Amino acid sequence: MDKIILDVMGGDNAPAAIVEGAVRALKDDKRLYLIIAGREAEIKAELAKYKYDASRVEILDCPDVIGMNDVPTEAIKNKQASLTAAYWHLKKNDDVCGLVSAGSTGAIIAGGQLILGRIRGIKRAALCPAIPNVNGATLLCDCGANAECKPSMLCQFALLASAYAQAGFDKANPSVGLLNNGTEEHKGDPLRQETYKYLSQMQGINFVGNVEGRDINYGNVDVVIADGFSGNVALKSIEGCAKMILATMKKQFKSSPASLIGSLFMLGAIKRMKKGLDFDKYGGALLLGLKKVVIKSHGTSKPVTIANAIKNALSIYRNGLIPKVEEMLEKVDLDNLIPVEE
Repeated sequence: MDKIILDVMGGDNAPAAIVEGAVRALKDDKRLYLIIAGREAEIKAELAKYKYDASRVEILDCPDVIGMNDVPTEAIKNKQASLTAAYWHLKKNDDVCGLVSAGSTGAIIAGGQLILGRIRGIKRAALCPAIPNVNGATLLCDCGANAECKPSMLCQFALLASAYAQAGFDKANPSVGLLNNGTEEHKGDPLRQETYKYLSQMQGINFVGNVEGRDINYGNVDVVIADGFSGNVALKSIEGCAKMILATMKKQFKSSPASLIGSLFMLGAIKRMKKGLDFDKYGGALLLGLKKVVIKSHGTSKPVTIANAIKNALSIYRNGLIPKVEEMLEKVDLDNLIPVEE
């Protein structure tokens, strides 16, 4: 059995939607064993609504809940019977392979780095969501964990996301681009220019140069590297654009009888388009660089989102992401490539 911890108290729709997603995941994967963390009484009340294999479920009672307004580092230290307890369980038990939560992003990042710990040699963990593109998905790393970055961090993000593309999306030699305000080598601020120079010299990654925001959805590269501030702006812009397109189409189809009738002939194509733009199928953003698999789902996650997050956590673990990162780190000597940074 592959064990995953699921935090059911985080997110706007907790615990009902999270527990329903857990039950779906149990039905989809017979090798899954879930450790459900949260308020025991509420978990039992939700589980009572469903039929499931109880032999593959245990409850980790965590009566404390870290709210979105809590200071992440303080909450992780002071609310011990919360996500903090789930992280300690993940750290201490070798047979537990990952954690999924739709809770506070800051708390998930803080707990991951302060309790679980980073892979040896990794400076910072990075959030890496899969963004739908015309060919499948583009990995965007980072999208919010590190607002300010140094060139060495961005180079490590390239390594981490390349390993993720291999382990999670079966990309043998994933192409890597650096998010910038132009594709020319000289474009960008000092951070982007310095990073470009080092990425061009790195062994073990397939760096193809600078890319622009539109390349994320075009699918021109497999991986796009960014600092957390720029990456978050890009991510939220893409999410908003997708919602705007779908809302505008719906409005126009209802604008006249002729449009409504015409939309009926396009219903199959519309459904396929909506499915292609759906972020829920990936379940959330992987927190790359930690010693075990941690996925941060969106706060508004629906049951299908949670089920997919669990599915992806299992897939990433089974395909050996962490060993791939460790193997790539051995081949890339960043300390000699990049001078000591202030």
